[in-house]
Amino acid sequence: MMNLERLRVLDALARHGSVGGAAEALHVTTSAVSQQLAKLEREAGERLLARHGRGVRLTDAGLLLAGHAARILAQAERARAELEARRGAVAGELRVAAFPTAARGLLPGALAALRTRHPGLRVRSWEVDPGAAVVGVARGDHDLAVVLDWHDRPLAVPEGLRTASLLEDPAEAALPAGHRLAGAVEIDLAELAEEEWITWGAGEFCHEWLLATLRARGVEPDIAHRAPETHTQLALVAAGLGVCVAPALGREPVPAGVVTVPLRPRVSRHVYAVWRGDADRRPAIGAVVGALRAQGAQGGGPG
Repeated sequence: MMNLERLRVLDALARHGSVGGAAEALHVTTSAVSQQLAKLEREAGERLLARHGRGVRLTDAGLLLAGHAARILAQAERARAELEARRGAVAGELRVAAFPTAARGLLPGALAALRTRHPGLRVRSWEVDPGAAVVGVARGDHDLAVVLDWHDRPLAVPEGLRTASLLEDPAEAALPAGHRLAGAVEIDLAELAEEEWITWGAGEFCHEWLLATLRARGVEPDIAHRAPETHTQLALVAAGLGVCVAPALGREPVPAGVVTVPLRPRVSRHVYAVWRGDADRRPAIGAVVGALRAQGAQGGGPG
């Protein structure tokens, strides 16, 4: 009989295209992946992999078995969900991905509450950009992800995934304390047309939103610095090196030397959870969503 975990490794290799990609998705070493695949080849009695340049490719037998593995794993997930639903058990392991400010502002308090209420549940978490997190959930690398839409830029969510709203996250302009607009009641992004900007990494969902939003206001931003984490951006603002858009979630404490000013028109992010439909009945999913919502209602933070 073929081992389910070895089929999971084969499925990860088929989805990610390399031993390294499979190892990263499964959070194991490349050596562990290679050992599991070698054992699976012995169980199958077929060569599943062939050398391809500096990497490997699936043979015809490997592709055939990988197709079956994907279906077997999906059925196993449904079976697990139905068994957990029947028992009403909030238990087992749940892999959660969250974008950086949600990882800071929501996860610590929510996961601490879950550990107290459901000691049989083990949650493992990773910081992941929203777009990559959705792909990871769809692929099965994560069980649940905390992601976001900007008010004017929705995130693409594939069919077969479920979503649940967690909170609305307002964003403001972050300015050096001595900035000419630091005392304003509210400002339009167009008023910052001549500023140097601090933004997220190139290609990240929030960075692409900022570029599109500024250009829609007639502003071609002068991007001076890039940093994926809000507190790094705010430290650069405090040093007088530019301005940024700073959402409220995970923002506190704002460093000395930084002033935040509401934007006109209002700018916000919609934060929500996403998971696969075949896991819909798992009580653990509902428990994690509930804990995240409760933490969001408290204003985030470590709880």
